[in-house]
Amino acid sequence: MSAMTLSRQAVRLDELLNYRLMRLIALSGAPVIRLCEGRHGIARREWRLLAHLAAHGPLSPSALAEQIALDRARTSRAIGSLSAKGLVERVALPGDRRRALVALSDKGRALHAELFPQVAELNRRLLAALDDGLLASLDTALQRLDAQAQQINRSFATEVRADRSRGAGRRAETTSK
Repeated sequence: MSAMTLSRQAVRLDELLNYRLMRLIALSGAPVIRLCEGRHGIARREWRLLAHLAAHGPLSPSALAEQIALDRARTSRAIGSLSAKGLVERVALPGDRRRALVALSDKGRALHAELFPQVAELNRRLLAALDDGLLASLDTALQRLDAQAQQINRSFATEVRADRSRGAGRRAETTSK
């Protein structure tokens, strides 16, 4: 395989930033998935929710979904699964029992305390490939890319709306006729 290089004028898949980032996530995330699923019986998405709640405290399901950049339906399913495993609990808001915050249970806090150092060690091992200067540059680059992506999302959302009804399910209908 030839060396992959990012390009502002990409003509190949491996020149696209998102492709390269997804490849890195797949490669570096595999050990985390094995830890989560193999040793602790939780999915990667569940770990993401658990870790976010540990870092930020109780949140409403919609705030949690927004902060971890996950759609509400998947967030709701993950919350339900974590609740069934006794790792999170719903805490009703005073004065409005229909609304609730999601919080870690004692069991969820214990799991986070056990698992986070293991995930952090994998992170440390990955970042060992970069000296301090490169690490600082990467951090700056990621901050700039995050800000740019937010700006693109805000402007693009008004230009093109997602229509999932026209996605794969719709194509399957028209090709089967």
